[in-house]
Amino acid sequence: MKNGKQPEKGSSRILSLTVLFIALCGFSFYLGGMFCSERDKIEAKDVTSTTTKAVASPKEPTVSALQIKSVSFPECGSDLQDYTPCTDPKRWKRYGVHRLSFLERHCPPVHEKSECLIPPPDGYKPPIRWPKSRDQCWYKNVPYDWINKQKSNQHWLKKEGDKFHFPGGGTMFPRGVSHYVDQMQDLIPEMKDGTVRTAIDTGCGVASWGGDLLDRGILTISLAPRDNHEAQVQFALERGIPAILGIISTQRLPFPSNSFDMAHCSRCLIPWTEFGGIYLLEVHRIVRPGGFWVLSGPPVNYKRRWRGWNTTMEDQKSDYDKLQSLLTSMCFKKYAQKDDIAVWQKLSDKSCYDKIAKNMEAYPPKCDDSIEPDSAWYTPLRPCVVAPTPKVKKSGLGSIPKWPERLNVAPERISDVHGGSASGLKHDDGKWKNRVKHYKKVLPALGTDKIRNVMDMNTVYGGFAAALVQDPVWVMNVVSSYSANTLPVVFDRGLIGTYHDWCEAFSTYPRTYDLLHLDSLFTLESQRCEMKYVLLEMDRILRPGGYVIMRESSYFMDALTTLGKGMRWSCRREETDYAVESEKILVCQKKLWFSSNQTS
Repeated sequence: MKNGKQPEKGSSRILSLTVLFIALCGFSFYLGGMFCSERDKIEAKDVTSTTTKAVASPKEPTVSALQIKSVSFPECGSDLQDYTPCTDPKRWKRYGVHRLSFLERHCPPVHEKSECLIPPPDGYKPPIRWPKSRDQCWYKNVPYDWINKQKSNQHWLKKEGDKFHFPGGGTMFPRGVSHYVDQMQDLIPEMKDGTVRTAIDTGCGVASWGGDLLDRGILTISLAPRDNHEAQVQFALERGIPAILGIISTQRLPFPSNSFDMAHCSRCLIPWTEFGGIYLLEVHRIVRPGGFWVLSGPPVNYKRRWRGWNTTMEDQKSDYDKLQSLLTSMCFKKYAQKDDIAVWQKLSDKSCYDKIAKNMEAYPPKCDDSIEPDSAWYTPLRPCVVAPTPKVKKSGLGSIPKWPERLNVAPERISDVHGGSASGLKHDDGKWKNRVKHYKKVLPALGTDKIRNVMDMNTVYGGFAAALVQDPVWVMNVVSSYSANTLPVVFDRGLIGTYHDWCEAFSTYPRTYDLLHLDSLFTLESQRCEMKYVLLEMDRILRPGGYVIMRESSYFMDALTTLGKGMRWSCRREETDYAVESEKILVCQKKLWFSSNQTS
């Protein structure tokens, strides 16, 4: 019996080893799938000793840096010099015209993505520096004669020699934008004392309103859709004024609820009272409790203006009454009105919203609690009123600290962020002050008039922007649609930003940013977004002569350097402020080049 058991024991050992071998093979295959899914483009090699110069600790295993094959991206045709991939006029016919939904974001699928470098217009020059750029820009940088001819009588801009000049005119401010804003401040004293800090201008023209407010300490996002002829947003950004492509149509704007202290529309021709007032409901969602909505143009002041609007007084009175009724039903109250400007204030007390909830026949109804008020990335507009969150009592205008104090006070909504706290915000701010101090050593242009339009591609609390607040820059703070929702905190601090998914193109024209900054973006997103396309998108929106600061894991440095070289960037690797081997800084500059198909 004893001799008969030996083979059985050997068989068990063989079986166990076989199972273990299969398990190890499966695990190896899983890891291989994670890091080598792009096997046609990426080759992993152990280059630590020759390229990363890392000194491996005896207790720490050496990690091979990611390697990619050398690549050289071709030039795009000159017809793509103003290419906006997700709002491309060449693709508009594929989408419906209902509520102008074709003007919304419709990004190309992967097989239609461009893999080329967009050339600047023939004769492009480095942009005029701020603050002179607010009043003038090079014609060749934004060569659109159509808007000059169509708007010449409104004094939006005028072409003189090789420049466009911006007199600060507009349909509703014939005496100039500064006089118009002076009138507005008389109606809203909160614009003078730091109470109002953030604003949004819907249908912004060339953003003269937002440009004027900058001197008054109010930071405005100017919003306009992509169009065939006008390039309003590109003019705004060329001037150094914050702007983004967008339209209120069928999707929510890419901002959290209760963000802006003020919203503005100057004859922007949005049909506010149509479709059940759904556009007004979106304005209500993004305006902070206690915040203001300002309207000038039809149907305000209809008794004096109706003849110039090619309509009748009765029609305009009907539109005005309908507008007032809708605003009252969604908890706005009339705040002030004089001549062509009317102001409403969003109520912050819960009694109005409770009344809507109790009235089953009310329109618009109060939104169900299951509807996330901050969900705003490809989220349909909903015909309901987003009520202020009862637990958030200090985020309304009047309760939140005034600017600039609010920048350094932990917002109440930070408690909605997992792990968020006042001490965490203070630590984050201290960290970014040190980092920005170091950045200015490795990139001396930062903090000077050479850099105006800045984007933080994956911010948390806006610490990078906060550290630059005394510099002649503005910062677009981007929060990933896949990360923790920290954008409400950014707005509560008096900064501006937007949601975005970097697997897609950003809502702006080419050549609109002087500096792009990212912190561990590829560490966080490389499993979703292909590095090549993210870098190509960065190249598209970066101005010639502009800079990139990439703070990344050492693992990605070689691959990023290779791609940067393929895009004609000049890159150099720098140590971080802590000089750790696991993380490096890559500083790149985009060169100015012209298409070989153009004539100079």
